[in-house]
Amino acid sequence: MSLFCGLGGMDLGFEAAGFRVGAAYDIRQDSVATYNLNRPDAAVAAVQDIRDLKPADILATIGGACSGVIGGPPCQSFTQANRHQSDDDPRREMLGQFARILGGLNRAAPVPFFVIENVPCLQRDPHLGRLKTLEARLRRIGFNVTRVVLNAGDHGTPQNRRRLFLVGINRQLHPGVSWKAPEPAEHRLTVRDAIGALPEPVTFASASTIDEIPHHPNHWCMTPKSRRFLTPGLLRAGDGNKRSFKVLAWDRPSLAVAYGNREVHVHPGCHRRLSIFEAMLLQGFPAEFRVAGTMSSQITQVSEAVPPPLAHAVAGSIKALLHRTELRSAA
Repeated sequence: MSLFCGLGGMDLGFEAAGFRVGAAYDIRQDSVATYNLNRPDAAVAAVQDIRDLKPADILATIGGACSGVIGGPPCQSFTQANRHQSDDDPRREMLGQFARILGGLNRAAPVPFFVIENVPCLQRDPHLGRLKTLEARLRRIGFNVTRVVLNAGDHGTPQNRRRLFLVGINRQLHPGVSWKAPEPAEHRLTVRDAIGALPEPVTFASASTIDEIPHHPNHWCMTPKSRRFLTPGLLRAGDGNKRSFKVLAWDRPSLAVAYGNREVHVHPGCHRRLSIFEAMLLQGFPAEFRVAGTMSSQITQVSEAVPPPLAHAVAGSIKALLHRTELRSAA
């Protein structure tokens, strides 16, 4: 069961590891539309304010007990890029809402595991107290909780993107068992590996509908208007120091695909910003994936997604752990 599912990046990773998502919820209509667009035979996502969601409704939807709860509660109020953080930001409630729903499901029938994904900034003041309170609550619910920061670039994703994971294993079902993070992959992917062979995208000004975009429906980009794109030498490949004009390098992993204020990273060719499709590939989405909505909405959806290969690594490690534990119990 997936909370704050977004367009489904974490869910894709868990599905690739052999899990089936029975229900998924997000408050954004475009995200739910994208989720279901890519799962025509399993369109399980629904628009839902998580604060109004009841565990009994989830159990009725999935038609039985829940084998795991995954989700990435909104992180904008915690992220370092947000310079206007406020204690009364309602998005800060969402960590507690995850725990509320998990606790209700676990009382109905023990839930084997959970996964929460968020930003590493949660480990620093002024947010650390909130994180420790959440961890204590999750332990009281009945889970052994492990906290770790993983870099997507170490797990099959062509970008450096550090994310915080809380993973809990149910103490009642698996006494004394705690999760350990997956080992990094031997090979790291680069920007060239992901997007080096793509043709040029369509610009926003020349495509009025998604149907007019060749190669891939999301292979469109903002129209280059800044003189930086038009003046040779003003932008250099690999220069990530300019906040609004961070330029990627071909033979390194991408900077984190997290675009605030439409600050999409600059293509290594220095002549334009990345297309939505290029950003998707740098996030590790499969080439056949499609994102619905306006260009602005697509940017937001892709920026906020969990990279599927990173989710796959986490999911695979949980599946292997639970399988080993069940084998020992049966012996």
